[in-house]
Amino acid sequence: MPTVATPTSVAEDTKHCEVILALDVPGRAEAGAFLDRMGGDLRWVKVGLQMFVREGPGLLDELAGRGYRVFLDLKLHDIPNTVASAIRSLRGRPCDMLTVHAAGGSEMLRQAVTAARETNPSLMLLAVTVLTSLDDAGLAETGVTGDAGAQVSRLAALALGAGVPGLICSPMELPALRAKFGRRALLVTPGVRPTGAAAGDQKRTLTPGEAATAGADYIVVGRPLLQAKDPRAALAAIRAEMQG
Repeated sequence: MPTVATPTSVAEDTKHCEVILALDVPGRAEAGAFLDRMGGDLRWVKVGLQMFVREGPGLLDELAGRGYRVFLDLKLHDIPNTVASAIRSLRGRPCDMLTVHAAGGSEMLRQAVTAARETNPSLMLLAVTVLTSLDDAGLAETGVTGDAGAQVSRLAALALGAGVPGLICSPMELPALRAKFGRRALLVTPGVRPTGAAAGDQKRTLTPGEAATAGADYIVVGRPLLQAKDPRAALAAIRAEMQG
């Protein structure tokens, strides 16, 4: 049985919550220019599907050469052999986190775990539960009965049971996942918006402070940093909010 995290123990762990920049910009030139503005204040960057398709795996080498840890957010979802082969194709590339869809099923997840271990023993697989752009109505359109929280819990249990160490979840599901799985699961949370920021296309959001207190290990932030006049000051404000 996993140890159930109490609200107090989760709050004590908020200092370990890290910020990941969602590097959602048109291309390599824009990415480099923005990271130059950030200076050395950031440790993690996330490369999404748009950027990876445009720039290719060489971008991962460039980011690692700048000293960043790389979160490759491809949300792999295909037949088990195809997903495993895609993961093995990353051999030799600097990739520290990689996403797969929990909805791909237990066999796909197990083969992804095996491929990740063979490719890079330190690679952290993260299972996407329910996209933060989806709410209950959006799930109902796809045939999912029940609310988003129930679907997240179901898929989280499936992924962890298959050996995936981490989960992508909305901040709204953090307390329930911590209560159910304790510290067993690494929780990475997009859909975080600083106080006063627009929600954009995210449906289930919390502030950085709320997400950290609820038990996030990492929060993913894009537009609030990318669109800031002073991104270093914006990052400092987010970190202060997480601590405060």
